[in-house]
Amino acid sequence: PCFVHHIKMLRALVCVALLEGCSALAAPHFTLTKIRSPLLTHCSQCLHSHHPTARWPRAPHMAVEQINTSEAPAVSTPPVEKRSAFSTFSDFFSTLFPLWTLIVALVGVFVPASFAAIPTSAFTGLLSILMLSMGITLSLDDFKRVLTRPTVMVVGFLGCYVFMPLLALLLSRGLGLSPALTAGMVLVGSINGGQASNLCTYIARGDVALSVMMTTVTTLGAIFMTPIICQLLLGTLVPVDAVGVAISTIQVVLLPIIVGMLTNANFPQTVKKIEPITPIVGVLSTCILVGSAVAQCSAPILKAGVRLQAAAALLHCIGGAVAYLGLKPFYGETTCRTTAIETSMKSSAFGFLLAKLHFSSFLVRVPSAVSVVWMALVGSSLAVVFRALPVPEESS
Repeated sequence: PCFVHHIKMLRALVCVALLEGCSALAAPHFTLTKIRSPLLTHCSQCLHSHHPTARWPRAPHMAVEQINTSEAPAVSTPPVEKRSAFSTFSDFFSTLFPLWTLIVALVGVFVPASFAAIPTSAFTGLLSILMLSMGITLSLDDFKRVLTRPTVMVVGFLGCYVFMPLLALLLSRGLGLSPALTAGMVLVGSINGGQASNLCTYIARGDVALSVMMTTVTTLGAIFMTPIICQLLLGTLVPVDAVGVAISTIQVVLLPIIVGMLTNANFPQTVKKIEPITPIVGVLSTCILVGSAVAQCSAPILKAGVRLQAAAALLHCIGGAVAYLGLKPFYGETTCRTTAIETSMKSSAFGFLLAKLHFSSFLVRVPSAVSVVWMALVGSSLAVVFRALPVPEESS
């Protein structure tokens, strides 16, 4: 009898395995009854009599009631958003940002008359268009999020007004530049971040709101930081028009950003449709600004020696690299990208204006003119390189 019980037990266990597998496969589509098999119940009792300490599975249901596909949970697949041909073109056009910058810089240097029709007074309008194209991609929540991390703002401010001026001084002395060219390099290092950095941050998939905040803070900081740094490192007091800088910051940075944010908040569907064009508008505005600025300084740029070119290039390259690698252990990828671009890119045109107004030597203007080209090239190249690199999920 015991042998017969074991045979029945084995057969019951085989049935259990088969039914468990079938029920797992058919779970979404079948409803099982509560009828138990007498055979399995008997075998289960027999097994417990021989092995009282073992926990055997309860006998499964033996009959299938009916197919009920209507109660099966629907498997939802997220819709795949198709990119338009224009969006693809916009990405391609933005990826070639360094190439467009190089082309307009060369044209501005060797054919300066090609940008003669663009007056300096048009710079404000072009910068406003650039900032408006960035503003419609932002919301008030973006700036609230940035304000919860004031430490990042402090790091960016120190990078702009402590690290970069000292780096400019070390590079100038290391490459043996003249005192006038050294003064010009320090002036470049001690000015605020450029507005084109916001566009580069957008292309690099960085934190645009953080970039705008850093640009605004460093621009307002130029009112007192640039004179102090020039006095400490050069022994020359460079006065800065505080009221003029404040008004320009409101016109060029704050107002376009606010208008863009309000447009995004009130007309989100319209903004979503025109958003693919914003990188193109920003790239074109930046290229016109670079070409016009370079055209006005073409003669000093052509006369600049190799050592000055190397000093300007290294200033922007090292500044971006140190900011990115230095913050990498402490901050997320998007924050590191944004701070690297903000540290690397300076408002070289503003430095050229200060050198022209407040330094008697013409050579002091030359580093700012050379920096216009290298700042745009390095910043746009960083943006394209960062765009090609994936952003970790926790940082996106």
